[in-house]
Amino acid sequence: MSMIGDYRPGATLLHRLPAGVKLLGMLVAAVATVAARGWAASLVALAVAAALLAWSGAGLRVTVKALRGIALVAVLLFAWQTWQHGWPRAVETVGDIVALVLLATVLTATTRVQDILDAITAGLRPLRRVGVDADRVALAFALTIRAIPATLELAVETRQAAQARGLERSLRARLVPFVIRVVARAHETGAALHARGVGDQD
Repeated sequence: MSMIGDYRPGATLLHRLPAGVKLLGMLVAAVATVAARGWAASLVALAVAAALLAWSGAGLRVTVKALRGIALVAVLLFAWQTWQHGWPRAVETVGDIVALVLLATVLTATTRVQDILDAITAGLRPLRRVGVDADRVALAFALTIRAIPATLELAVETRQAAQARGLERSLRARLVPFVIRVVARAHETGAALHARGVGDQD
C-alpha cells in the first residue's frame, strides 16, 4: 500500500551514504536528467538509474512496484509524443520520467524515512533566520508520507465494503463514504496535533 518505497537494509555504499548527501545527489541528477537534451542522453540516464537500483539490492518486486504506478501514463505519453513529435522526443520524455522514478526508488530503498526527514530538517535549519520553522516543515513531510498509504487503505476498504453490499458499480456508494472517512481522518489528525500543542502560538 505504500507509495513511498520499501527500505531494504544493506551494506552497500548507497546505504552508508548520509541521507542529506543522497537527497542532494538525487536533486543534482534530476536537474541534469531534465537539462540534458536528446533521446540518447535519456537512455544513458535510464541506464545509470537502473544500474544504481540494481546495486542498491532493491529487488525485482520493489522495481515493479515503483514502475507499476506510472506504466499506463508512460505508455499513453509515449504514444502521444510519438504521434505529435516523433519517436526521439517520446523516448526522451518517457525515458526521463522513468529514470527519475528509478532514482527516487534508489533513495527510498537505501534510506529510512526518518533519516530523510532528519536530513530535510537539518537542511532547513539555516533558513530559520528568514522565518522558516524546520521542525514544522519536517512534520508536514511526515504527515504527508503517512497520509498517502492511509488514504489508499481507506479507498480499498471502502471499495470492499461496496462490493460486499453488491454496489461495486455504484460510484456514489464508493465515493461518498470514502470522502467522509478521509475528512474524518483529517479531523482526527488535527485534533491529535492540537492536543499536543502543535500549532499553538507562543
